[in-house]
Amino acid sequence: MYSKLHSACLYGIDGVLIEIETDLSNGLPMVSIIGLPDTAVREAVERVRSAVKNCGYTYPLQRITINLAPADLRKEGSAFDLAIALGLLQASGQIRLPEHERMLIIGELSLDGGLRPVTGVLPIVDLAKRSGFDSVLLPADNAGEAILIEGIKIYGIRHLKQLSFLNLKAEQDGPGPSIESSLEYLQESAHYNELVQKESSTISENYSDVTGQRHVKRALVIAAAGMHNLILIGPPGTGKTMLIRRLPGILPELSQEEALEVTKIYSAAGKFKEASTGLLRRRAFRAPHHTISAGGLIGGGGIPKPGEVSLAHKGVLFLDELPEFSRNVLEVLRQPLEERIVTISRSKAAFTFPAHFLLAASMNPCPCGYMGSRPPLPVCTCTPWRINQYRAKISGPLLDRIDLQLEVPRPTAWRADEAPVTSEMMRDQVLFAQERQNHRLRGTGMSWNSELSGAKLRLSVNLHRDAELLMKSSFEQLGLSMRAYDRIIKLGRTIADLEDRNQVLAEHIAEAIQYRQLDKQMIGTEAE
Repeated sequence: MYSKLHSACLYGIDGVLIEIETDLSNGLPMVSIIGLPDTAVREAVERVRSAVKNCGYTYPLQRITINLAPADLRKEGSAFDLAIALGLLQASGQIRLPEHERMLIIGELSLDGGLRPVTGVLPIVDLAKRSGFDSVLLPADNAGEAILIEGIKIYGIRHLKQLSFLNLKAEQDGPGPSIESSLEYLQESAHYNELVQKESSTISENYSDVTGQRHVKRALVIAAAGMHNLILIGPPGTGKTMLIRRLPGILPELSQEEALEVTKIYSAAGKFKEASTGLLRRRAFRAPHHTISAGGLIGGGGIPKPGEVSLAHKGVLFLDELPEFSRNVLEVLRQPLEERIVTISRSKAAFTFPAHFLLAASMNPCPCGYMGSRPPLPVCTCTPWRINQYRAKISGPLLDRIDLQLEVPRPTAWRADEAPVTSEMMRDQVLFAQERQNHRLRGTGMSWNSELSGAKLRLSVNLHRDAELLMKSSFEQLGLSMRAYDRIIKLGRTIADLEDRNQVLAEHIAEAIQYRQLDKQMIGTEAE
C-alpha cells in the first residue's frame, strides 16, 4: 500500500517542501529511508516505531520504504517524525486524514507519542501558505508561533492519540470529523496585537541617564536616522557602551513586513521563544563577545544557520572593544556591510541570509586606553609598536565602511541646570527624518539614506553647488576613497533631513566630513 503526505524542512532561513512517500510491500520486516536523510532523520524510525505502538496502533510488519523527495536535497532534523508516522498509519489503513484540504505536517515525536516543538515553524508555515496549502498540522507548542501567519488553518496537537477520532470507520461512514475542533485555545490569538503594542511602547534605558556628551548624542541621532554605521573611540569610563546600548530605543519600530522577515530569521535560528507576544517589533540589539568565530558572526554549519549579522537584521550589531576581535572575524563583515546580505557557499548549494544592520562599535585609543590623557588620569604606557599592532586589527577597507568615527572624551564639568537630552527627544528627530526618507524613496524598494547608491544617490541627494565644491576639494585634500566620498554625501543627506531641508547644503556636508577625520589618524593609508 502507498501513501503520500507533505512536510517541510529548513534550508537556510527558508522552508522547502518535502514529499513523504510511504510504500508497504511483502517481504522481510525492515525500514529503508531514502532521499539523503541525516542521522536525525534515520533515527526517526525508532521514535516512530515506539510512538505508534505506545498509542495503541499496530506497527506494520512489512517491508517499508520511505522516500523523502526531492531526493537530491539533504534532509536534516526531527521535523519529519509526525509525517512519517502518519504516512505509515495511512498506508496501513489505520487512519484517514481529511481529504478535502491540503495539509502540511511537521513535528517531532517522543517515544510515548507526545509531540515536541521544532524550530523554523514560521518560515515553514509561510511557505505552506504561499504554496497553496489549506492547513498545517504541528505540535501544540508551536501553534502560537504558526498562527502569526494569517490566512491558513493551524492544527496543533500535543499527542498522537489526539488523532484517534480519525480512525478509519466503515466505508459508509466516510472520513472522521475535522481536527480543528480540538484547538479552541488558538482563539485567544486576538490578544496578541494588544500585547505587542504594550511591550513596544516602553523604553527601558534612556539617554537622560547619560550626562553630557551632547555631540555624541547628535551623532547617534544621525546614525539612527539614516542607519549609518558608527564607531566611538575614547578612554575607559567615558560612556561609549552606555551610549550605544541605548541606540535601539531611538530607532523606529519594525514595519509589518520587516517584523515578519526578522521573526522568520529568529524562528529559523531557534531563538524565537516568546510567540505569545506576536511578531518581533523591537529592533534587534546583538552584542557578541570578542571571542566569537567567523562562522558564529556570519553563519555556518553543514546546512548553514543564521549568524549574528543576520540576527541583527534591521537592528544594531554592537562590537564592543573592536580591536579585541580577531582580524579574520572583522574582515568577514566587509561583504554584509556593503551588500546587506551574507552568501555562504557549500558544495551543493549557496545560501543567502539578509544582513542589513547598523554596525555600532567602540574602542580605546590604545591597549591601555589612556593615550593622550592628562593627570589626574593614568599616563599611557603603550609603545608605538603596541599601538600600531592594536589599531592594525581594523583594516582600512573596514573603517572606510563606517560613516561616523567619533572621539568620546572624558566628561568635563557640566551645569546642574542643563536640560537633559532624552531618548524621546532623540527618537522624535529620528522619526521625522525617516518620514522624509520614506516619502522621497517611495517606490524604490529602499527605506534609508544609507541604502542609496549610483544614479539613485545622485537623484536623491540634490547637492547645492557650494556643497559640491566642498566635496571635490575634500576628496583631493583628505585623500578620500570613492566609497568614503559617497558615504559622506549620504550622511549629508541624512543631516539635511534632520534639518528639514530638501537640498543638501555646504554646512551639512561640512558636518558629515568632520565625522570622517579619524580615517587617516587611526588607520593610515592602507589600501583595499
